[in-house]
Amino acid sequence: MIGAGALLLRRRYPRTVAVVTTLCGAALPMLAPHQVVVDTATVVALYTVAEATDRRTAATLGAVAAVLLTASSMRWLPGHFLDIRNAVPVNYVAAAVAVGDSVRNQRALLRQERRRAAEAERTREGEARRRVREERVRIARDLHDVVTHHITLVNAQAGVAHHLLRTDPGRAYQALAGIKETSRAALDELRATVGLLRADDEPESLQPAPSFTDLDGLLESFRRAGLDVRLTRRGTARPLTGTADLAAYRIVQEALTNASKHGIGPRVELDLTYTEYTLDITLTNPAEPGRRGPGTGHGLIGMRERAESAGGRFIAGLQAGAFVVHAGLPLTVTSEPPPRR
Repeated sequence: MIGAGALLLRRRYPRTVAVVTTLCGAALPMLAPHQVVVDTATVVALYTVAEATDRRTAATLGAVAAVLLTASSMRWLPGHFLDIRNAVPVNYVAAAVAVGDSVRNQRALLRQERRRAAEAERTREGEARRRVREERVRIARDLHDVVTHHITLVNAQAGVAHHLLRTDPGRAYQALAGIKETSRAALDELRATVGLLRADDEPESLQPAPSFTDLDGLLESFRRAGLDVRLTRRGTARPLTGTADLAAYRIVQEALTNASKHGIGPRVELDLTYTEYTLDITLTNPAEPGRRGPGTGHGLIGMRERAESAGGRFIAGLQAGAFVVHAGLPLTVTSEPPPRR
């Protein structure tokens, strides 16, 4: 009765209850004759110890209980030391400890899986927030490039038209037509960029992004605005990777925009060099230290970010009376580049 009553406290005091029930179970054959082979209260208490505590504690208490109960069983069966029933307490104790330890391991594994699931959920949320931030930065960069480029062209063409309106109305008319075409192109690109923020049920608002294959059209728009762009191509033209394709277009666009705003002359040298694995873009225009036109100063930062995001490199700065912009972008290749030595 004492051992059975102690089980009521096994959750709060598992070790103490296991000791009490083991002592009661071992003492029972010595107090009165009975026909019970193993004490049930001891088995339940040892299961609780193995399930609620560590493996070392459960093994120690189980070994002590097995010795005491086996000795008590031999006392109950005097003269029968080789009786198979003397091994029964050991089997029950081992089973109780093993089952309890297994349950504890399963519960620990379940808690670990829950923690992993929670951590994975937090990681997914963090990754989603990171991608949202990157997408916002990318869209902001595109908006900056589109607006700066086209407004600069419109401003240049408007200046040409104003200058020639009285002396050469025909050329002034051509400049005004260029303003109309440039502003329409600006609206198309703005609509395409802002369309990325619209609902998925409005696919007609999405337009294809510009490609480096549209370079000739881009250069022609600057030439119409009065910028003398001289293009030199070296090597065999090859396609760029998806990210690098847009980056190359935007870098040339932004560099020409900066040249028209900050340069001291209308001439710009654009050099495109195709190597085995990269496209090297170099733009050079006359410039003076300290001369700065209107702008936010984000153009160089945007060009560097675009080049690095495409796996390329970017440098820019004054060199011997000229401002030089250089970007190297990866080409689409069928094999890996040779290892560096």
